[in-house]
Amino acid sequence: MEYLIFGSAVIIILILLFILMQKQLTNLREQLRRSLENSDQILSQRIETSGKVISDVQKDLVRLEESNKRIYEVGKDISSLQDILRAPKLRGTIGEFLLSDLLSQILPDRHFSLSYQFKSGERVDAIIRLGSRLVPVDSKFPLENFRGLLEAKSDQDKRSYQKRFQRDVKGHIDSIARKYILPDEGTYNFALMYIPAENVYYEIMVKKDIWSEEKSIVDYSMDKKVIPVSPNTFYVYLQTILLGLKGLEIERDAQEIVSTLGSLRGDFSRFKKDFDLTRRHLYNATRCYDSADRKLQRFGDKLEQLEIPPKAGVESDSSQVELEAASTKREIETDEQGERSI
Repeated sequence: MEYLIFGSAVIIILILLFILMQKQLTNLREQLRRSLENSDQILSQRIETSGKVISDVQKDLVRLEESNKRIYEVGKDISSLQDILRAPKLRGTIGEFLLSDLLSQILPDRHFSLSYQFKSGERVDAIIRLGSRLVPVDSKFPLENFRGLLEAKSDQDKRSYQKRFQRDVKGHIDSIARKYILPDEGTYNFALMYIPAENVYYEIMVKKDIWSEEKSIVDYSMDKKVIPVSPNTFYVYLQTILLGLKGLEIERDAQEIVSTLGSLRGDFSRFKKDFDLTRRHLYNATRCYDSADRKLQRFGDKLEQLEIPPKAGVESDSSQVELEAASTKREIETDEQGERSI
């Protein structure tokens, strides 16, 4: 009877544990389902956002083109832009202002800094934080000889100013490469040279030099890993960088999802081990219960045989019954010893 009570208690406890683990498994499945749904929603939102950004870029380009037309019309009313920008310091201040305004319009504040100082003491006009590294951006540009090139009348004067302008630009490119391309301080192995005027950018990037046999400014800048950008091309660069930053955010979110799934996989593995252990315990408890039940049944049968009164003419059978009872007792003792040894 004690074995039966004990076995019943064990079975009840194991059933409760099984129900508890079933509930935990259900909760884990629900959490996994919610995580996957959230992941799908996040990815869908990111893709939708990227489509909207591309559409916004197209709209902004249209607005920028309209703005350029208005600026061109306003520029017709200015007698001489060169006179306004004759002072290098004023010209540099205006370039920095245009660069700052363009950066603040497109990039979040945390992804760029103005007037960034390196450990060497050199200070660049702006840096763009792209991932774990920096993209230096210089907005100072030599325009004195370019102004002379525009005002030159004869081919000889144009040739002279052209050579001086190329020498100034190449020297400025060397200065940018030497001062700001510093991979040891976290920069990429290239820098951007911001040219605040489209006509100057055209002179450098598009117009061919018919007088000079030296390497072109474009080839020279590419060799030095200094990329010239105008307001229009820099706008496109920044939009591309912005898409890249959003891609990095999506990648970080995906890594977090993968990490969560890995954690859930570990929890599920541990739960499976506990579930297998419980199954083994239930199996052993069932075996013990069945064995005890059989012993109890045999013992009850023997007791019933001993309690039957002897009939006339069969007194000799009592000795046989006693022998069978002794044999049953020995069998029970043998089974108990075998179970203890297990």
